[in-house]
Amino acid sequence: MPKRILQGTVTSNANEQTVTVSVERRFKHPLLHKTVRKSKKYRAHDETNAFNVGDSVRIQECAPKSKTKRWEVIAN
Repeated sequence: MPKRILQGTVTSNANEQTVTVSVERRFKHPLLHKTVRKSKKYRAHDETNAFNVGDSVRIQECAPKSKTKRWEVIAN
């Protein structure tokens, strides 16, 4: 099964080797037919601490690295 890849923006890099990435998705509401924006935060592994707040990054599913990290940053 292929690994999911998401694109988002780094919102925090305070922890060592970890970034928090906010991923926004848009969809049309089934009844109101209005575009709805929802966002979700993912904690991703950043081996070299290369990314800063505001950077646009792609993250990929991986085996669990810690209690909360199931994603890793891939190079753009």
